[in-house]
Order: sequence, then structure tokens, then C-alpha cells
Amino acid sequence: MILLTGGGTGGHLSIVRSLKEELNKRGIKPVFIGSSYGQDRAWFENDDGFEEKYFFDTVGVVNKGKIGKLLAMLKILKYSLKSYSIFKKHNIQKVVSVGGYSAAAASFAAIFFKKELYIHEQNAAMGTLNKKLSPYAKAVFSSYLESSPVKDYPVNESFFKKSRVREELKCVIFLGGSQGANFINELAKKLSSHLLEKNISVIHQCGKKSYNDIKEFYEKNGLKVELYDFIEDMPSILQKADFAVSRSGASTLWELCASGIPSIFIPYPYAAGDHQYYNAKYLESKKLCYIFREKDATKEKILQTLQNADIKQISENLLKSINKDGAKRIIEYILAPNKS
Repeated sequence: MILLTGGGTGGHLSIVRSLKEELNKRGIKPVFIGSSYGQDRAWFENDDGFEEKYFFDTVGVVNKGKIGKLLAMLKILKYSLKSYSIFKKHNIQKVVSVGGYSAAAASFAAIFFKKELYIHEQNAAMGTLNKKLSPYAKAVFSSYLESSPVKDYPVNESFFKKSRVREELKCVIFLGGSQGANFINELAKKLSSHLLEKNISVIHQCGKKSYNDIKEFYEKNGLKVELYDFIEDMPSILQKADFAVSRSGASTLWELCASGIPSIFIPYPYAAGDHQYYNAKYLESKKLCYIFREKDATKEKILQTLQNADIKQISENLLKSINKDGAKRIIEYILAPNKS
């Protein structure tokens, strides 16, 4: 039996979901261990694709004082022992960690109690937990590491099915991630009137907290923008867009690649290890995207980039940059016997 663990953010949890769906295709229902904090419960509490789900009262260790770190580590130890009882109950032999503090307890338990540990690292800059765990793992899967046995990011198949080559700029989508991003929201408000004047339609995903204020802004200024707080069916919405202005969390970045959408990435400046910047830098080095730091992402520079980009060439190359069977190949590797 396989156990999947980790979460906290949509980026981590989308990997869990992709791996779970691939296992379900093979008639396997994995066990899931996450945290009662973050988004883990909201994503999976009612998901019947798991044999069982557990949500621990764990918290992160990073950015805490000495006492906070000690208390967090004691909780990890407590729930590592709890994980062992779950291993025994479900006959767990393989543990797959996608990172985040949700993954700590079950991952350390896998090491302590000699279960096969596999890691999926989403970002170009490896997270603190995965750095500690990776020497003990049977394999580390990453789209950025040359040593990774599978480099294709496990993007949901629906993004590939609704992908297309973009040939001209008719629609721009602004994406701030599942929680929204104030900087990108403000940029969208500044740019929308200019884009609409050029008959370029605008889609804006702004986050739940900002939705009412931004809706009022667009209505007050007579701007017909397709506005969402959260997008449930992202592949269908992305299918409409020809260019994206977005943060560069790993899942969003690779979903845009799978969709064939040229993008301007504006990394979240406070992401751990500046990982959003390095995620995008990997694509930029292959001339597959544009990157602006927030201080440089002016209205004029964004408009100029949109105007001058070779949309068709970038779109064609993006579709060649990722294969649709990432989750399948990862699960095949994990299930294969006799790995050294």
C-alpha cells in the first residue's frame, strides 16, 4: 500500500491529486496524511479516491523562535509515532512526500521505520524539509534536477487536452494563485483599460478577499472583464487565453506550459528561497517566458512585452517542453520492483 503526504498550498496538493488519480486508474486507493491547517482538509476531506485520510495538528518550523521551533518539532515527533500506527493499520510500504510541513511527520516516520520514501520537489529551489529528507529517499522527482528519474511535471491531463498553439493576442489572463496576489490585482486594474481599447479581452482571477472591491472597480469604470475569485475549471478558462500574467508557483507555471500559453511571470518576492523566481528562470533560460521583479513590472514594460512577443513560436515550444504522462511515469517508477 502507498501513502501520500504533504500539502499546505495548492501547489503541493495538486501533485497529491495527480498521483492519487493515477493510482486510482490502477485500482489503488492510497492513504493520505496532511495537516489540519492550510488547504489540505478543504481539498481532500470528501475525496473518496483515498482509502483513508488523516489530518494532523502539525505546523511549520521555519520562521519561529526557539520555543516555537521546539514545540513544532515535538509535534512532528508525536505525529511520527502516530504515522507508524497508520503504517501498520494499512500495511504501508511506500511513502511519497510532496513537501510542505504537512509531510514532515509521515516522512520522518518512513525513515525511522524503514519504509521506501519517495519525494516530489515542485520547485527549482528545493524546500528545507526536502533537503533534509532527500539523502534518505529512494528517488527525488523534479522537473529541474538532471538526476530525476522523471522530469515531466505531473499536470492533470485535462490541461493537455484543452491546449492549443496561440497565434495572436486576443485575450490576456491575470493569475494570482489560489489566494490571489495584490500586486497582480493592481497591475490588472492598470492594464485592463489599455487592453480592452485594443480589443484584447481580459480574464482576471483575483482571490476571494479582493473579489468584491475589484468587481466594484471594473463596474465603476465600465470595464468588461471576466472576473473570478477562484477558478474551478482552470483548463477551460485557460483555453480562452493567449497570454498570462502570473505568479510562478510550480503548478501554475507547468499548467501554463501544458496549455501552451506564453507568460509574463512576476515571482512572489517573499517565497522561501526565492523559489518562484528560480522556477521561472528555468523557463526563461530556454526562452519560454518573460520574468519581471515587482519593482520592474511597470504598466509600460508589460504592454511592450505583450506587443513584441513572438506568441506562436513560444507557444509551440512550450507544448514541446512537457509531456502529459508525468504522473503515470512517476507511479510506474514507484511501483516497479527491485530498484537499487
